[in-house]
Amino acid sequence: MERLAKYIIIAASIALIGAFCWYFREVISYILLAAVFSLVATPIARTLRKIRIRKFVFPKWLASILSIVTVLVVLLSLFSFIIPIISNVIVNFDTSNLRTTGASIELPLMELNRFLIETFPALGPDFKIESALLHHLGNILDVSTFTSIIGSAAGTIINIGVGLFAIVFISFFFINNDNMFKNIILSFVNDKYTQKTGEAIEDMYRLLSRYFIGLIIEVIGVALINTIGLHFVAGLTFSMAVGIAFMTGLLNIIPYVGPFAGGVIGTFLGLILKYYSASPMGIDVSFWGYTAILVAIFVFAQLIDNYIFQPIIYSNSVKAHPLEIFIVLLMAGYVGGVVGMLIAIPSYTVIRVFAAKFLSHIKFVRMLTGSVQEKSQK
Repeated sequence: MERLAKYIIIAASIALIGAFCWYFREVISYILLAAVFSLVATPIARTLRKIRIRKFVFPKWLASILSIVTVLVVLLSLFSFIIPIISNVIVNFDTSNLRTTGASIELPLMELNRFLIETFPALGPDFKIESALLHHLGNILDVSTFTSIIGSAAGTIINIGVGLFAIVFISFFFINNDNMFKNIILSFVNDKYTQKTGEAIEDMYRLLSRYFIGLIIEVIGVALINTIGLHFVAGLTFSMAVGIAFMTGLLNIIPYVGPFAGGVIGTFLGLILKYYSASPMGIDVSFWGYTAILVAIFVFAQLIDNYIFQPIIYSNSVKAHPLEIFIVLLMAGYVGGVVGMLIAIPSYTVIRVFAAKFLSHIKFVRMLTGSVQEKSQK
């Protein structure tokens, strides 16, 4: 009877905690995002504290503020490169180029339509892919759609502003007091497991910090390769090349789906800038030739990322086999879509670290977390 009552109390406690987390999910998400932000900013703050200029040493609060400002400046700089592309497409879009360049793509479209009609006779002899696309876009983009988009955009902007302020504010205290997040977690842990939990949090902090810093380096690396290709090979202006490159670099964070989406969007923007801008740019080749050049640039950058950048990042952070990571990403994508894939590797890293500390007596766990245990013992 006592055991049954114990199980009931445990189940009720779990249900209450789950309900609490669900009701305050936005607040909890702010705290978790602030913890991630502090993982990137804390190494900067620690470096600043070590700097000595004669007798001057950076106070913890000042080092924390400067580290936050540094990370924000870097992130805003990345996004600021994308803005010129959008403004260039909107401001410099020249309708006259629609007529002058229509001839350059008319023949490829005719060949594509002929191929589709021959391959799929059910489409009919008068089928035109451009007409079909315009028809579907017309059904989707009506007045009510734009009204709802504007309304939701305004609400989203307000929510993002509140969220950013909350994340930065919480991050300051996490950075200023290195052990605050750790102490919050330990306050819910039984004294018997405090030491192991503390060690697991330290290992988790080290691995995740390396992982997120590695992601930033990966974004910059992919963007740099694409910038070189778009500017020196495709012939886009430097500002446009940098903007497209950083956008593809940011999308590259999304496993598997992101690189493909970035390549498609980057190719589309490159074609628009070449053929429909008031001041056309790019090397003088055919439509399909220029498309092939753009695709080749993004494929080359992706190959460098897959075989150089990602192995270095994963080997220094996650300490997991590539097949293991692939299976985890597939499962996360099936459960949570793109968001699930984004948080899959950090979440799996946390699980592996705690499993290495508390479930090392299980052979299967030892096989999966052996590298984590070795790193922890060094």
